[in-house]
Amino acid sequence: MKEHFLLDPDVVFLNHGSFGACPRPVFEAYQRYQRELERQPVEFLALERRLPALLDEARVALAGHVGANADNLAFATNATSAVNATVRSLDLGPDDEVLMGDDEYGGMELLWEYVSRRTGARIVRRAFDDLVPDERTKVLFCSHIEWTSGRLNDVAELCRRAREVGALSIVDGAHAPGQIELDLESLGADVYAGNCHKWLCAPKGSAFLWVRAEQRPGVRPLTISHGANRKKPGRSRFRMEFDWTGTSDPTGWLTVPTAIACVGGMLPGGWPAVMARNHALAVEARTLLCAAAGTPPACPDTMLGSLASVILPDGASEVFWNRPDPLQARLFEEWRIEVPVMSWPAPPRRLIRISAQLYNARAQFARLADALGKELAR
Repeated sequence: MKEHFLLDPDVVFLNHGSFGACPRPVFEAYQRYQRELERQPVEFLALERRLPALLDEARVALAGHVGANADNLAFATNATSAVNATVRSLDLGPDDEVLMGDDEYGGMELLWEYVSRRTGARIVRRAFDDLVPDERTKVLFCSHIEWTSGRLNDVAELCRRAREVGALSIVDGAHAPGQIELDLESLGADVYAGNCHKWLCAPKGSAFLWVRAEQRPGVRPLTISHGANRKKPGRSRFRMEFDWTGTSDPTGWLTVPTAIACVGGMLPGGWPAVMARNHALAVEARTLLCAAAGTPPACPDTMLGSLASVILPDGASEVFWNRPDPLQARLFEEWRIEVPVMSWPAPPRRLIRISAQLYNARAQFARLADALGKELAR
């Protein structure tokens, strides 16, 4: 499958989870849209011309894949910006409590810290299994798939509990689309943000925000522009505002249907077969790496999708986001293996995270296991 992707053939790429990878046919479709845009920018981008219909077509295809009503979907550049739009639309105050997991994406933790400083809202962090919304909870925030461990959380049950106590539930689903099957309309969340550039293999800058119909009026984009005062029969303010936030390149969004069709067509059986194959490879790879590291699995196989992590012996006491763990650097520089090593839950404890995508094979993970065993024995 690797020939279908644009990845450097000299690198063993086991880090799909960070930024994804785009298949050649999808990237070619992306460039065709970009050339069309540059050939006639006004015809392509103006709200009264081609763009609304193109966005609608892409939105319908995405809605079918993630089990959503297209009216509840807006495109975004990434899950982080989608969550930002939601959270910064909230009317929070000093008496409000935000309940969130203790293994959330770092960018999301910074967002909530910012909001807490601005509003006085109290942030309560607990392990996912200990999240219990009650009458004090104004907002529940959690990840569908944890970005460090790859653990798949039962967000449906947690969102049900949040609804019972009147709390708004926001789910960070950055890693879920393309890793697991989704049915957003029945999941139970009030807001769900997901990336298309990761496991759906769409171009970078492709993501979405799903908002339950009754919550849509209160959610506004980060940038308010002409969509805020345009009216068009059959189109909600939610759609108008998010579809037009000023001049930007929408071609990544328009390529999402191509990505869904392309990757789903790479195996007989379509997307269910793709997800099953990647899950099986991730589980097998984790077994190999646990043996090399001499550590137990961090969670059961049934709680994994295509992303998995292996606990490593302790490393440096301090690791910064812009200075990777020395082990990660050696694996890349000496072994040509691209794979993240991250602090978890805090230095010196750490783990190595692997991704299994169609272009990966068992032999690549066996090479990593060999390299890891030798590096840890240094």
